[in-house]
Amino acid sequence: MDSTRQSKISRLVQKETAQYFINHQSEYTGCIISVTEVRVTSDLDEAKIFISIFPQNFRDKVIAKIEENNKQIRFELASIMRHQLRRIPNLEFRLDETLDYAERINALLDKNSNK
Repeated sequence: MDSTRQSKISRLVQKETAQYFINHQSEYTGCIISVTEVRVTSDLDEAKIFISIFPQNFRDKVIAKIEENNKQIRFELASIMRHQLRRIPNLEFRLDETLDYAERINALLDKNSNK
């Protein structure tokens, strides 16, 4: 169960990270990046940012570029959120695979209904 502070920081990090990807869309041409969820640890030291990338064939390339630019992304978020937070959490980007999971379930259900 998240505290109120964790929830507020999660929403703030999600909003500002999504805005970062909108502002730097030219670096990630040919794909759409969505920030689906952010989970902040209880000590507010780390933030796990779940992203969804469309189309799927760009995933590896985009994740590699995001990991390469992780420090730059954190720096830009820090300059924006410096008045709301004393310390900016470390960012850990992960792929959000809930849509893939739902797609697999639908495929299995369709497969069973056709029998």
